[in-house]
Amino acid sequence: MAVTAVIGSQWGDEAKGKVVDLLSENAQLVARFNGGDNAGHTVVNKYGTIKVRLTPNGFSNPSSKCVIGPGVVVNLNTLIEEINTIQELGINLDQRLWISPRCHIVMTYHPILEEIFEEAKGVSKIGTTKRGMGPVYADKVSYNGIRLADLSDENVFSEKLRVQLKLKNKIFSSFGREPLDFDTVFAEKIKQYEEIKPFVLESYGLIQEMIANDEDILLEGAQGTLLDNNWGTYPFCTASTTFVGGAAEGLGIAPRQIDKVISVAKAYTTRVGAGPMPTELFNDMGKVLLKEGNEFGTVTGRARRCGWFDADLVRFTSQINGATEIALTKLDVLDTLPEVKICIGYHFPHTDNRLWHYWEGDAIWLEKCEPVYLTMPGWMQSTRSIREFSKLPDRAKEYIYKIEELLQVPITIVSVGPDRMETIFRK
Repeated sequence: MAVTAVIGSQWGDEAKGKVVDLLSENAQLVARFNGGDNAGHTVVNKYGTIKVRLTPNGFSNPSSKCVIGPGVVVNLNTLIEEINTIQELGINLDQRLWISPRCHIVMTYHPILEEIFEEAKGVSKIGTTKRGMGPVYADKVSYNGIRLADLSDENVFSEKLRVQLKLKNKIFSSFGREPLDFDTVFAEKIKQYEEIKPFVLESYGLIQEMIANDEDILLEGAQGTLLDNNWGTYPFCTASTTFVGGAAEGLGIAPRQIDKVISVAKAYTTRVGAGPMPTELFNDMGKVLLKEGNEFGTVTGRARRCGWFDADLVRFTSQINGATEIALTKLDVLDTLPEVKICIGYHFPHTDNRLWHYWEGDAIWLEKCEPVYLTMPGWMQSTRSIREFSKLPDRAKEYIYKIEELLQVPITIVSVGPDRMETIFRK
């Protein structure tokens, strides 16, 4: 395995959690490099169904270390709940979980600020998770952030917190919100820090030593590439870098040290929140995908918007991430459909009939685009019990072959159910 990165190739919710959990059986280290607790990952294995937002999905392997790198922003309340939940399952995290002291903290005021910003935008709101991601990353880049390292010194933390509350409470006052009390916030964060203090360790040396020893490392990306702040559908995006390149600054790994990039793609397309989605279905077929795929957000519980597979989008994200292989998930959700469609590009109104591509415009432009489809017959039989690629229905294989041809990247993993075992490894 060496160093393998697992990233999402759509708008998130591609079942990266399952893929990382599956591959973690052979990993000595699993590391998160971006995002925060706005990214929910669900795994189904011998311990049951486990939903996590911050803890790397290598926790089920007792011989694997789990690292939360400095590119991740940490909600201490969420992290403490996860640690307790995992350890109550009989999984020991002592000397296994490493959290970088460079991680920025989601403070009490960050979700409130995000809520204020969303309300102020009215109909133009972007549909955030209201976990405070935008404000915490904004504080990070504007030198107003508070890191785990700051909580280790109460004098340092006190000084920084007083400055931030002076700034934030003025904003709250102008929007009719109650100001936050210094003593309450200070006591809460110090108490939370004491609970996770044994896990606060810088992982850079550990990771570099493991790379030098050619040990197997798995890098776990959060959200999807199309939510990236630069190349995603801005402003309908997230605050962190969702590309595989984010692992370089988010963990301290040189790009050339990453050997494989597994791009995870759902066999259809989903999206949560606002923003363009060319293949979105507003008819009964969309409802079928929603129901059969159980498409409700891990973090928010919101129903996901559903549509056909968009090969133009995934080809772009595969190229820009340098994907070496594709993990195609939730193929089984399409089992009952009489026909399936694949988007190969777009027509833009009032222009010539040439095929346009995602990277040629912005979110407003994409909203106006009309998808161009290939239509293929469905296979109309269950794939849930199949574990060998050769035993898939011929039409299901043809669907996979066509996606592979359009993406120009081999599909090596096919998921046919949420459980770890409901997976086909393709030689």
